[in-house]
Amino acid sequence: MKVLLIQPPVEDFYDTDVRLQPIGLAYLKAAVNKHLPEVDVIIKDYHAGCGRRTVAIPKELLYLKDYYPVADKSPFSTFDRYYHFGKPFEAIEQEIAEIRPDVVGISSLFTPYFREVLEIAARVKKHLGIPVVVGGSHASAVPESMLASPSVDYVIRGEGEKPLVELLRYLRGENGIGNVPNLSYKRNDRHCSNPMGENFPIDDLSFPELSDTSASAYQFAGKPMTFMISSRSCPHKCSFCSVHTTFGTNYRRRSLENVLEEIEFRYQQGYRVIDFEDDNLTYYKKTFKELCRRLIARFPDREMEFVAMNGISYLSLDDELVELMYQAGFSHLNLALVSSDKTVRETTKRPHTLEAYLKIVRQAHALGFKVVSYQILGLPNESLDSMIQTLAFNAQLPVLLGASPFYRTPDAPIARGLEFTETDYVRARLTAMAIETKGFCRDEIYTLFVTTRIVNFLKGLPLQTSMDFETLMKQRSFTPRIEIGFELLREFTESGRMYFWTKHGLIENKRFRTELFRRVLSQAQIITCQNGRSIGLNFVDSFFEGYLSKFEETARTPNRSNHQSAVL
Repeated sequence: MKVLLIQPPVEDFYDTDVRLQPIGLAYLKAAVNKHLPEVDVIIKDYHAGCGRRTVAIPKELLYLKDYYPVADKSPFSTFDRYYHFGKPFEAIEQEIAEIRPDVVGISSLFTPYFREVLEIAARVKKHLGIPVVVGGSHASAVPESMLASPSVDYVIRGEGEKPLVELLRYLRGENGIGNVPNLSYKRNDRHCSNPMGENFPIDDLSFPELSDTSASAYQFAGKPMTFMISSRSCPHKCSFCSVHTTFGTNYRRRSLENVLEEIEFRYQQGYRVIDFEDDNLTYYKKTFKELCRRLIARFPDREMEFVAMNGISYLSLDDELVELMYQAGFSHLNLALVSSDKTVRETTKRPHTLEAYLKIVRQAHALGFKVVSYQILGLPNESLDSMIQTLAFNAQLPVLLGASPFYRTPDAPIARGLEFTETDYVRARLTAMAIETKGFCRDEIYTLFVTTRIVNFLKGLPLQTSMDFETLMKQRSFTPRIEIGFELLREFTESGRMYFWTKHGLIENKRFRTELFRRVLSQAQIITCQNGRSIGLNFVDSFFEGYLSKFEETARTPNRSNHQSAVL
């Protein structure tokens, strides 16, 4: 029997370059290799390393043309074109036909990309007519929706290692379909679902089988990178997170020896960066501290670099652990603040405090970590004032802002009880800015999103000394890209308007709300750069008072679209 496991391409305005390794499929291959060694398993990544091409924007997202109207080449740019990231469907179809598998499994991790999954499934059925099984977070959340496609025969809900092994045994005639845990399937035009069952014990899982990709296929800052998972699920129950749909509510962790063995194995394979993709990596502080101590002893010269791009809960960090992490080779600290508003943290069931967050940020910066703080823009129970408060709060700290417009995914606690349509699925992505409430509109979410780009631009400046904003605008001799940002900010201080930077000149960004931008800057008062230098914003209130007066006088004059800049 030959089994083909597929990571499909995706279509969106942007792609995450570094987090593409199909680690879930590699776990599945390892499980089949262990329990059914006579089965040939092939992984095909049709997403990473296959380029991109422009495709039409889906009708469900056409309203975004007003927000992404031109190819903005400035440091503040968001998006413009809609792309197919990965191998074209026609080429995928031809390659699958040449491989001639007996079973195809397709990863359906992300809700907005369900159509790409179904497109591949349809092409498999068209050419080969073989069983198609789909798994992953989205498939686990809405198995009935996936089974509604005539091209999908089976859906595996939750963790997939044991269910896939038992499904293959069933397809080989070795057991009954009722013995396959977590399986949803069709019988006489009805959808049936077997009970959820226990997966293999976490320490009994074989290391992910990466033989179908090279160590150089996925990189971080030019170094070969691989993913690792040292635990599954999360003890917290944040209302916007759907992790329990896939991994259940039983938080499990691998033994320290098992994790260290895999790290050594990956080092010998040539990997030099490991990204821990745990949903709560540091929950057991004592064990994680010991892991760091062992890594320091094994790699005293930081021969291995470690990151945790899925985020780390600052609640589980302390002074000793942060220092141990840095000595062990951790270089970045991704913290999930979500909101600085206590009420929002409580309503989303975030068990965190600002005092703990501030302490960790200050220590991490002093040690030399690059810190990113993630904030969700537009939670349904959040006010515009609360979002401004959080942006201003983080602007004052030496962290980059990782702001993400909120989107609903099926089966997340915050979305339970809601009916999802196909349009809702397509819009379940941060680029869609799909959620509006009585408290805020799309223009405001968009403005705050662009504001984070502007603030991050300023935070990244290589300043040698702290200074106020007006002095900063007089500086020269920066790189061309920085000069473009300065030109746009100077233009903004003169006209009160934000512009896109295009090859045809400056074009006004008509969706950007100047007053909202002012509120963020006014509340922040300073912006602290990543290197610790600060930019004073004392000019803000007086400038905007003058701008508003001038705007009243010039509101009837035409906008200066296609304005040519001296930097062009």
